[in-house]
Amino acid sequence: MMIPDGEDGGEMLAEATRELEAAIHDARVAFDCIALGELDRAHTSAVTARIAIDAAVTAVAAALAQAGAGGAVPSADQPRTAR
Repeated sequence: MMIPDGEDGGEMLAEATRELEAAIHDARVAFDCIALGELDRAHTSAVTARIAIDAAVTAVAAALAQAGAGGAVPSADQPRTAR
């Protein structure tokens, strides 16, 4: 599965796209490693998937700030509330 390249969103969204593709790959590796009983490698891949997701969240937040979305951008640990 390919994720759209985010051409319209600039470099920050392109980076978020790359990070999400890396997270997908790492999650699949972790899944396969669990099936093979390689728990240490599964753990490492799951951690790197999480890091890639965090990097994507940061890139999207930066793109929002750059676009002047206004207001504070929620972090990954603080979901946006209804206004």
